[in-house]
Amino acid sequence: MITTYTEALNFIHGRDQFKKAPTLDRMRHFMALLGNPQDKLTMIHVAGTNGKGSTVAFLRDLLMADGQTVGTFTSPFITRFNERISTDGQPIGDDELIQLVNRVPPVVAQLDAELDTKGPTEFEIDTALMFCYFAAHPVDVVVVEVGLGGLYDSTNIITPAISVITTIGLDHMRILGDTIPEIAHQKAGIIKAQVPVVCGRLSPDALAVMDQTAQTKQTQVVALGRDFDVTNQPEDQWGERFTYQYQAFQYQRLQIDLLGQYQIDNAATALTAFIQFQQLQHGQVVAATIRRGLAHTAWPGRFERLTTQPLIAIDGAHNEPAMVELAQLLHRHFATNEVYIILAVLADKQYTKMVHTLLTLPNVHLIVTQFNGPANRVVATPSELEDVVTTHDRISMAKDWPTALQQALRQMSAEDLLLLTGSLYFISEVRHYFKDDDPADANSKGR
Repeated sequence: MITTYTEALNFIHGRDQFKKAPTLDRMRHFMALLGNPQDKLTMIHVAGTNGKGSTVAFLRDLLMADGQTVGTFTSPFITRFNERISTDGQPIGDDELIQLVNRVPPVVAQLDAELDTKGPTEFEIDTALMFCYFAAHPVDVVVVEVGLGGLYDSTNIITPAISVITTIGLDHMRILGDTIPEIAHQKAGIIKAQVPVVCGRLSPDALAVMDQTAQTKQTQVVALGRDFDVTNQPEDQWGERFTYQYQAFQYQRLQIDLLGQYQIDNAATALTAFIQFQQLQHGQVVAATIRRGLAHTAWPGRFERLTTQPLIAIDGAHNEPAMVELAQLLHRHFATNEVYIILAVLADKQYTKMVHTLLTLPNVHLIVTQFNGPANRVVATPSELEDVVTTHDRISMAKDWPTALQQALRQMSAEDLLLLTGSLYFISEVRHYFKDDDPADANSKGR
């Protein structure tokens, strides 16, 4: 019997991280023993290399603005584990989580005994908890974020109302493949028979995989840049403004509070999925609802302002495609400012490319450092990071990120920007520091 929040987290985080073989058989067996709660839910499924979390947030707020109750399943969390399972943006309570977790150990023990490959992994348990929770606490729709890949992700036992694929880039290559088409094939695994598919801004070779997969599933892809489009309408203030066009739906000067062209793309992708979902559900698509939902969306850790004087922000860019987008954001919004970046990265990322990408901006001053990191992941050390650009005069090293923070604050002026980035785990640690949140379960995210 699990009686405390800490015991509940210890049970979840005590499981293996990854599957022993690429299959959904164990997850299906697991859910069958729990009564297949996922079959009771109306869901939207969101996959992609980057942009999943922001797209989920935009979708949630669009649906809530329409008056619907919305469950979300996201990962990793930024502050506390509970964020992964939320209703209308409110995380599951500690007591509810304890009760929920108590349903699972007997089934896990049974599967451990039955299966040569052992029972469910940590993320399979996370997913099962979510399905059980929303089956017992019904909402109008659950927006489910894929954990890793798509084809063999534990969330992929569902048949959603809409499938969404945000972006395709080179990440998790050891697991998903070394090329864009290989990774696209994994992401396209969430496409189901006759279920509409909405894609973000994909490269031609990635989109070709989506179209081909959709054809075999007797469905159709609606893609950003081909079937719906956006035009940036920049203004000299925080946030982004843009036009949107899809079929007969045309909107001028939509506003979001998140920075970056990629956030415009994420908002447009979410909006298209919202429109398609409303049409399937015979719901309304109202301009005022759309404007209210998009303007309301916030997503912690995505170019989030922590302080304004001095201007300090955090961003969860944790791979090379995200770092390219971040560099574009900095060029567009902060070209006339000096930008101090504190970078800390997990060791399995392409940190050489990430450093070089940031240093293409002439106004960037880079301090490479490290953070505590989750127990199961190795963090790149400052010396490893600094070795990638040994002779550059705009890169320096600090033994840890609080030291780097003090170093940057001493160097920067009132007009400069300080950005901490490189890993969602890292910015979670930073956010605890600035927001004075409860650090009880920081860096124990699992995935």
